[in-house]
Amino acid sequence: MKSSTDTPLVLVGPVLRQLTSKAVTFWLATSQPVSLSLRLFPEGEAPVNHSEALTRHKVFKAGELLYFHCVVFSQAKPLPHDVWIGYDLALKTTSDSTPISVVEWASDICYGGQSLPGFIIKSHLSTLLHGSCRKPHLLPAESEDKKDSGDGLVRADKHLATIMGQKGSMNEHEFIERWPALLMMSGDQVYADDVAGPMLVAIHQLIDRLKLPDETLEGTDLSDSKALWHEQPHYYKRDSLLPKTEQGGELRKQFFGGARKPVFTSSNANNHLMSLSEMLAMYLLVWSPECWVDITLERPSSINEQLDIERYAREQTAINSFKADLIHVRRVMAHVPSAMIFDDHDVTDDWNLTAGWEKSAYEHPLSRRVIGNALIAYLLCQGWGNAPDQFDDGLLAHLSTTLAAPGTKQHDEFITQLLAFDHWHFHWDTDPVLLVLDTRTHRWRSEKNIDRPSGLMDWESITDLQYSLLDKKAVVMVSPAPVFGVKLIESIQRMFTWAGYPLMVDAENWMAHNGAAHGLMNLFRHPRTPQHFVILSGDVHYSFVYDIELRGRKNSPSIWQITSSGLRNEFPPKLLDVFDRLNRWLYAPWSPLNWFTKRRGMRVSPRKPDNAKLGERLLNAAGIGLVTLDKEGVPTRIAQLCADGREIDFEIDDKHAQWE
Repeated sequence: MKSSTDTPLVLVGPVLRQLTSKAVTFWLATSQPVSLSLRLFPEGEAPVNHSEALTRHKVFKAGELLYFHCVVFSQAKPLPHDVWIGYDLALKTTSDSTPISVVEWASDICYGGQSLPGFIIKSHLSTLLHGSCRKPHLLPAESEDKKDSGDGLVRADKHLATIMGQKGSMNEHEFIERWPALLMMSGDQVYADDVAGPMLVAIHQLIDRLKLPDETLEGTDLSDSKALWHEQPHYYKRDSLLPKTEQGGELRKQFFGGARKPVFTSSNANNHLMSLSEMLAMYLLVWSPECWVDITLERPSSINEQLDIERYAREQTAINSFKADLIHVRRVMAHVPSAMIFDDHDVTDDWNLTAGWEKSAYEHPLSRRVIGNALIAYLLCQGWGNAPDQFDDGLLAHLSTTLAAPGTKQHDEFITQLLAFDHWHFHWDTDPVLLVLDTRTHRWRSEKNIDRPSGLMDWESITDLQYSLLDKKAVVMVSPAPVFGVKLIESIQRMFTWAGYPLMVDAENWMAHNGAAHGLMNLFRHPRTPQHFVILSGDVHYSFVYDIELRGRKNSPSIWQITSSGLRNEFPPKLLDVFDRLNRWLYAPWSPLNWFTKRRGMRVSPRKPDNAKLGERLLNAAGIGLVTLDKEGVPTRIAQLCADGREIDFEIDDKHAQWE
């Protein structure tokens, strides 16, 4: 549906966010001011019309043709659990006499056989989807078969379509149990630091179309941010913007040069997003097909070096594939409530990895602005919908002021406020409770050496976490980085850290900092700790499952480390195969190397992917994780729904359980 400006009226959405029986939360973006109304249709019950008195509708104008809507529809009477609830999120512009139904402005939003989109408020987390690391330009050469690896969110949509298509052949209870209670996106929803040339071209076209504002970029010679693609195009060359000073050289290594780490990442940061408008346009383009209408990916004439020309052509193939599937992404995000937490690429590679990194990054005006802009975009597009009550009216008013005048003193003051904000973590009162950790801004900085990796959470945060877990029977805890990772890879990271190069290998894992490691391990030993821990993680670009028990505890909690990564990213396949097999040999149950790990005293049982070859335990396949839980919070099925259509279950392998 087009607006009077020929720009789609609804740019993104509807995106279903925090969902309870007392409140339904939506996020969307439009090109005009609109009012919103909601009607709910619980199966077997009377329709529910929402009154304006119970609606909290926050509107943030980010450009002449861009409005973000964060809306909470509270309930006078609690909505029923475990019932399909259709919804009509209708909108009305100033020129409309009647509201426009969701099926008019999003005509392809419904699954087959349904007249409206819908959701289920689950009384129990019987099923959930989870994943991280969605890189739009995953290149064909980076996947094992040289073909596009696909998109885990697209696979999630096809999974929902299958369930809906089978609804008539199953009883209502089975349908409710199979429908996911939530979609947990555990980091790197966008890659602000690793942007394809064609994606950056699309971002700039969208900025021009929506008339998003420019901003000054202190610390560069540019007149304003628009010069980045108009007067002085900087495609694949943004590292040249930094001043030729010692501080600028250090930042160049961190923000642009530090991205070449083929062992652990394949980033390339020479197109790092910088302005707030670029950050916001990126979110629009990764979640919605509407913003791609009339976008052309023709290579700009300023990209004229042969290596850049060849790279642009490869990336263009990947981006064309990515955008073609976005209709599926929009549909799944309209039907399952999404919980989101940042990892580093939502902001920048190795964000807050060491105290030294923080010192150089936050003291330079350009890098401070880049980080701040990414946090503003995260707050608006991800953070708010996780827990609307955590963001007070004063902070949101400051957000509106910044969006109206980026590049001003108020902009920098708001960045300072966000850098000090300490409530990005959140929980949902599900059964079991969902606890989502902030492992980026609560860091435990090394007291011995500012260039050693910081702990992923400081003592105060771990103590607060322990308090929040007291007397709970079960918990689903989300840590973007795995708590229990692959020991060989962690050992390699430790060796590089000892040599003084932690940034070279992404040396950030829970075991990299003694205080954080011991604090977390002791949390599992607390006498009032939950009996069942399901830990969901991503980050590493491969998937695996461990079953963990504590030695010396008669009633040891059961712990499951479930890692699904990436949604649209993969590890170099040959290298991962080497790591997988070496890890099995070097850290076999009889190996003395186990005594040097911080997890000694734990029984760790790696599960085997059901398609694994002899000795394989790590799965390298883009897709999305699927977990089903029983009433006690114990996983009954752990699987990876691969983007290529395979369903791979992780099977218990007691034969290779080991004490560490």
